[in-house]
Amino acid sequence: MAECAHLPRPPRLADTLSRSLQGWVREGRLAEGDRLPTEKQLCERFGVSRAVVREAIARLQADGYVETRQGLGAFVAAGAGVSRFRIDRTEDSVDGEGLREVFELRRLMESGIAELAAARRTEADLSRLRALLEQMAVALAEGRQASDLDDAFHRAIAVATRNPLVARFMEFMGAQVQDSRVPTWDAQGHAGGLAAAAHREHEAMYRAIAAGEPAAARRAAARHLQAAAERLGLEPKDEVSTAGRYGA
Repeated sequence: MAECAHLPRPPRLADTLSRSLQGWVREGRLAEGDRLPTEKQLCERFGVSRAVVREAIARLQADGYVETRQGLGAFVAAGAGVSRFRIDRTEDSVDGEGLREVFELRRLMESGIAELAAARRTEADLSRLRALLEQMAVALAEGRQASDLDDAFHRAIAVATRNPLVARFMEFMGAQVQDSRVPTWDAQGHAGGLAAAAHREHEAMYRAIAAGEPAAARRAAARHLQAAAERLGLEPKDEVSTAGRYGA
């Protein structure tokens, strides 16, 4: 019997509805201050229940697209969608194309973060990075899960930029991509050499930062993110090589 492929889960109705309404705002069909259609109108238009509509409106409110007014309904918020940023974690976006986009964002941002860290790091920063590398080395030798240390290493590089906004961005990104680090450090990742490869890449990043070489730190971070994407089975969107793209 042929092996059956796993079908992707359909997106949640509330997520689909919230994205449709976001599209209305971006396209100008709903302007700042406009009142959204009533729950009844949205139920009829999209063929969903009131519970789905309420969940979608709550999502839009959390994302800064709408504001609710007691007894009046939901209205498009001032600066709709520009005051908040999040990575959509719905089932149809965390795999495949969505995850590739996340890694493109990480390559762009984290290569620059490493570059800035190499120019601004202090001895205290280097001490913290060394300590994390040593802990990961122990986890590597013992075959233990160390995705939390991996995340802490990337956040420590952001702290070394001496820019609190960069550090906050990496805290956000760390929470978004935490699950993607786990396969590198699980039993299969250890057995397949993924954890060892990631550790070598971290060491290369540290050496460039410790040496105070911004260009080398940028290249090392870009290589690491490209390799991490490959470990997850992701392919670049275009045919530009890593070396050509990052000057490696």
